[in-house]
Amino acid sequence: MKGSQADVGARVLIVDDESQIRQFLRISLKADGYQVQEAANGRDALAQAGEWEPDIIILDLGLPDLDGVVVLKKLRTITAVPVIVLSVRDHEQQKVEALNLGANDYVTKPFGVDELLARMSVHLRQVAQRAGSRAVGGAVTYGELTIDLAGHQVVKDGHLIRLTPKEFAILERLVASPGQLVTQARLLEEIWGPTHTEHTHYLRIVIGRLRQKLGDDPTEQKYIETEPGIGYRFCEPDF
Repeated sequence: MKGSQADVGARVLIVDDESQIRQFLRISLKADGYQVQEAANGRDALAQAGEWEPDIIILDLGLPDLDGVVVLKKLRTITAVPVIVLSVRDHEQQKVEALNLGANDYVTKPFGVDELLARMSVHLRQVAQRAGSRAVGGAVTYGELTIDLAGHQVVKDGHLIRLTPKEFAILERLVASPGQLVTQARLLEEIWGPTHTEHTHYLRIVIGRLRQKLGDDPTEQKYIETEPGIGYRFCEPDF
């Protein structure tokens, strides 16, 4: 698996206390054209994230000095770059916690390097696309679908789709982080308020209506993908 041309030269910070994993990742990533720095503990990770300014961070949660969740919280105060969590912790609630704290993705050990490279490439491409979208005024286009974030309008096949404020708010939030899983609790808190984080039925109803208006078949999800019990992500359609 080779990274795209846009990935070449991207700076990757690997945070893992296992030297064998760091070596394996360093060799694999450098062979794919990435620049690599390593940190064996949380304090070094935070220092390098601030000084080296990586484009993406691979973070193990099992660190010797600071829990990886604590490191993730602190990282989100100093950088907005994508963070892919690596962990042997495979419990659903731990994944939800990491995603709620700002992780962009979660890969469970043991993992395949091709899968990791593919996920990195997706996140780096999305960062570049978001930067490009901001440069042209906030309108993003996915094939026949255009979402005007500034004008609060959605057009598909040349026809205006009328969305309710809640429908547009959910779409806007998901499109702001394409490919990133946004948890149910985060969507509910950001759009309905902190007292509604358990009201997942609100979300299911609005997501269902939104899918219907976008022509997104729930059995073959093209735009809004469900991660059962965890949340939703906006996917770039493969045209």
